[in-house]
Order: sequence, then C-alpha cells, then structure tokens
Amino acid sequence: MHSDTVPPPPQNHLIPAFIQEEEALLEAIRERLISEPPAAGANPDDIVEEMQRLQQEMRAAKTEDKAAIEQQYNLQGRVLEQIRKGKQEARVNPENPYFAHMTVRAEGRTTDVYLGKCTRISDGVRIVDWRHAPIARIFYRYQEGDDYTEVIGERDVEGVVKVRRTLSVVDGHLQRIAAAQGTFVRSSAGWEEHRSIAPQLATGAGAQRASTAGPARLGTGKAHRADKHLPDIAALIDPEQFELISKPDAGPVVIRGGAGSGKTTVALHRIAWLAFNTPSRFAPSKMLVVVWGRALRDYVSKVLPGLGVEGVPVVTWSDWSRKAVARHYPRLPNHDNASTPGVVSRLKLHPGLHGLLERVVRTRKAAATGTGALDDWKHLLSDRTLLAELDGFTEDQLDECMRWASKQQHQMQLLEDRERGAEPWLDEEDDAILLRAWQLRVGDLRSNAGAIRLAHIAIDEVQDFSPMEVAVLLGACDKAKCITLAGDTQQHISASGGSLSWTDLLASLGVKATALSNLKVSYRSTRTITAFARGILGHLAEDEAPALTMREGEPVPVFDFPDHGAAVDFLGRALRALMQDEPNASVAVLTPTPTMAETYFNGFDRMDVPEVRLIEDQSFTFSPGVDVVDVAQVKGLEFDYVILVDVSAAAYPNRDYPRRLLHVAATRAIHQLWVTYVGSPSPVLLQALDGVGAPLGGEG
Repeated sequence: MHSDTVPPPPQNHLIPAFIQEEEALLEAIRERLISEPPAAGANPDDIVEEMQRLQQEMRAAKTEDKAAIEQQYNLQGRVLEQIRKGKQEARVNPENPYFAHMTVRAEGRTTDVYLGKCTRISDGVRIVDWRHAPIARIFYRYQEGDDYTEVIGERDVEGVVKVRRTLSVVDGHLQRIAAAQGTFVRSSAGWEEHRSIAPQLATGAGAQRASTAGPARLGTGKAHRADKHLPDIAALIDPEQFELISKPDAGPVVIRGGAGSGKTTVALHRIAWLAFNTPSRFAPSKMLVVVWGRALRDYVSKVLPGLGVEGVPVVTWSDWSRKAVARHYPRLPNHDNASTPGVVSRLKLHPGLHGLLERVVRTRKAAATGTGALDDWKHLLSDRTLLAELDGFTEDQLDECMRWASKQQHQMQLLEDRERGAEPWLDEEDDAILLRAWQLRVGDLRSNAGAIRLAHIAIDEVQDFSPMEVAVLLGACDKAKCITLAGDTQQHISASGGSLSWTDLLASLGVKATALSNLKVSYRSTRTITAFARGILGHLAEDEAPALTMREGEPVPVFDFPDHGAAVDFLGRALRALMQDEPNASVAVLTPTPTMAETYFNGFDRMDVPEVRLIEDQSFTFSPGVDVVDVAQVKGLEFDYVILVDVSAAAYPNRDYPRRLLHVAATRAIHQLWVTYVGSPSPVLLQALDGVGAPLGGEG
C-alpha cells in the first residue's frame, strides 16, 4: 500500500499482469536456451529412438492425451527429415527466440506453444517453426477465444484458443506485445498502451486544405526502424494471407490487392513455406523472384534470408531477360536502343502480340533452331497485315512501326553478312519476343547447366509486365507450373505495356480466373491516406467497397504556394524539424519530373536539411533520411512520410495515367502524407478534396 504522502505511480508505469507473465516466460525460456543449447548436428539415431518412445507412449495414453503426443511425434519426424537431407537443426536464437505465444486447450489438455523461425522441443521449451508445424495454422486462422477444428497428425482435433499474443523481442528483452487486452510498447517511461482501431472502411476524402501560416507539423513522434528494407512480418500475417502462403504447390496463385495489402510479403513468405515443406523440390536454385525494378529488388532483398531461405535469385525482368537473350542468341547485339519510339515500344508490348507470335510459329515451317526462332521474330514484326489486327494503332502509327522494323532488320542483316559499318540494335521490348519465340520454336530455355525448369517463380507488380513477358516466365517453370503472380491493376504505371485488366491478362496466359485471390485489408497507410488515395483513383477504383484499414491518422493537408522557392523554404523547415525529432524517419519528397527533383534537392541541401539525398536510377539506400525523387521510381516501396510536390494541373492533368501515378505516390506513405502545388491545382486533386473522383476530361 502507498502512504498518504507518496502518490501512486502514473498508470503507464503499472505493468499489466499479462505483460509480467510474458516477461517471466521469456526469461525462463532464455535461461533454458542459453544453459542447455542443442548439440550441433543432432544424431538421427537419437531422434528415431525418441519417436519410438513416443509411439509406445501414444499406445498407452488416454484418448485426451494422444493428440499432444502425436504432435510431438510429427515434429520429431520433421527434424529427422531435415537432418537426413543434409541440414542441421537450426538453433533458436536466445536473443530473439520467438515472435508469438499461444495457449490452446484441446481434449482436456492445455498446451503453450511459441512460434519462431526454427523448432526447439526439449528441456521444457516448445518453440515451433511457423512454416510447417500443424499447430501454427491455428495461430494464423483463429483469434483468442475462438473454437477451432484442425487436422493434426491426420486426426480432427477440436479445441479453443485460450491465449494469442504477438511479441517483439530485441536483444533478449520484450519490447512490444499485442494481445486481446491491447497493444503495449516499452518506452523510456515504461510500458505504454498504443491505441488501435478495429478494421474499418477508408471512406471520405481524407484531405483538407491547409495554410502555410498555421502550425503545420510533419511527424508523429513515433520511434521508427533504422533499416528501411521490407521487414519480415511473419508474426503479423492474417488468416487470408496465410491461406495464400500455404496454397498447394502446383498451378498458379494470383494475388490481387490494393496498395499496402501485403501482396509482396505473401509472395515472399510463400517461397519460404514451399522451401521448408518440400526442400528437395523447392531448393533455392530452383526458384526465382522477378520484380519490376532495381529499387524493389533491393527493397525485398533481406526478406528471404531473414526467413531462413538463402540463395533465391531476386532479379529485375530486364536484367534476367537480357542475359537470357545473350545466351540464346549470342550473335545479336547485347545492348538496347535508347531512342526507341514510344509507339514501337507500345506495339512490342501489346497484349495481343503474344497470340500473333503463337500463330506465326504454328503456321510457318522452320527448323527448330535459334535461327528459326529469330526468323519468327523478324516475320512477326514486319508483317503489317498481321500487326493491323492489334487494336489501338492508327495507319500512320503502323507505318512508323514498319519503318522502324525495316531499319532494325536491315542492320541485323548487315551484321549477319559481316558488312562493315553495321550498327545493329535490339529494343528492350524485343527480349520477351525473342525468348518466347525460342520456347515456341525450339523448346526449353537453357542455362549453362541445362534446361531451365524452375520449381517456382514469383512475379511482383505483375500488372506492369506484358503478357509476353509473363508467358516467358511461365514457360520457364517445370510441368507443375507453380507460379505466384502478385499485383494491382489500379497501380499500373507502365506507359507502354502491362495490363489494365486481370481478366485480359489471365485469359492471355490461359489461367483460370478462379486462381485470383483478393486481399482486402490495407495495412500500410492510415485511414485518411487510404481514403485520399481512393479519391485520387476516382472512376478507376475497381472495388465497389473501399479497403479496410487498421489505423487512424492525421488528415492529408494540401498546401498551395506562389512559386517553388516558397515551397522549398516551407518544406525545408518542416523537414529539418522532423529529422531532429525523429532521426530514424524516412521521408520521400516525390516530384513529377527528375528535373524538379534536382531543384528541390538543391534547395534542401542549401538549407542544411539532414540526410537529404537525390535519387537517380532507383539508387535508394533504405536508410533514414530524406529521399528526393521523381514519382515514377517509387512503385512498390514505402516511407514513413511522403510529400507530393506540385500536384498541379500542368503536372497531373485529368487523365487515367496521372491518376494511377498519383495513387501509387500517395500510397507509399505509412504515417503521414502532405500535398503541395504551385499555380492551378490538378483537377484530379480537386476531385479527391471534394470526395467525388469523377472524370472531367478525356482518356490519357
């Protein structure tokens, strides 16, 4: 009891009982792990002996005890399988042993289970690997208090989830806990509760006009991660995402979801799931991740190693395809033409071109050789009558494409004839056509080790790949055609190619629409940011209902300035204050063009804004600071704070492409979004402010 002269401590210094319980459990488990580490290279004979003992115990056990014993038996079997395949049992790290705690009661028995990245069932410790333990399905599919029915050890087991908590353990100390009682975070003042909201629709415009004279403040006071790469969020996977991760290992899985819904995370965790459950088939060397650009490749680079899957190549399409073309057509030039006309790029990426190429290969008689495939490419792009079947081209535009093809093939012929002065080139868009022609005419693509027959390929941001490119990758799979396609056609920002319709993309690939799964919860952005971004989409929004969001947030302020100098001054002061208060924050200042990015960077640099960087060629460092970059480079990434610069009528006219570009830009923000413009505001912005989003002008 407290005396009359000593006031009780503040409420946030009183540690709730369930937190004290978790801290005590963590301390006990760490002591066991440190004092009794597992022997390196466990002996298979010892495991077989333990499994035999469990079998005997199971035969003599009461009915209500058999499920738990059978579970231990199955886990030991998994460990034995890994050892026999040449893998030592992974050691649980005492400094970060698990990320979740669950208590289940089934058949009269209560069991505490901890989920981590590897398994340890011994010495009073019960930590299971989230990727394969049958009981892990209960954690992902059910909430605290739910009754469950699951197949465990080929038996239907019914029970109830008594406790379900996600935990963050750093350097052996509990830092964060999310439970039915609330979400609590350890701070310098003790444990503090973080208020959260139930999932709700992102309705309303989410934006408001603001004044630069007011007390505008950028920042939330949050403690941010210093590493800005895509994190491993195995503890936060929801039931819908888990169902996609654990889908059968044959055929395509198509993941559609809005910005921040976890498409990329699901695709990468699915690879970890496949690799762990069938390691002989899904070896890292037999899988591939293909992404849109260099920035996204670097952004996701740490996820798979963090999940215990080392060596899966993560590549951009352009890097992978160019190397493949050089391998299959060694006499062709290994460089792109930097001045390919836009109409030529659009034709070579057209969704209908894949079907025309199949017809060319089917109807032309040619040898099943590289020369035959090269002739298919030439024939396809020089047949004006055939190409006229593609929609979206005028007669003049087709004439321009024919002239380009004629010049290109003439230079190729000079190269083949070994003529002096030949200047042959390939367009970047030729790669997919040449590789697909090889597959259709010759057969499997090949590497230095033989035919390429990959066990699994994941393609992220698939909406910005042409059907021809996706077909090439699908053709590089083995006969099971295990492939994950993740994307959102609302975020389609490729000016020349890609797909605006899931129906058209799947039909062109021969994939059934039933393979398409939708993720409907947006985890990245706040409700106000998500609402504003939906307002930007306007008539392009594909779902009748807006996304569900998990967090409230500040309204999106819109600032207008008479010129860019005033905007630089205002934003520079706000950024200086932010980086002083939140040194681990990441900020993206997104401009319409690279030239404007350079202007704002120079201004911020002169104002001594800390850690300000001008991003060129997607050279992100994924570290705290201020990245000034044109908006076309940030697809697939996320930042704590985003400032959209110059959302004006000149920079973002009322057309579909600018709408999608602005939507992508807005949804990069996690905590807070600011919008500025100079001169006249974009009509797209005005519609979002009004909560209307209806088109004013024609198609762009």
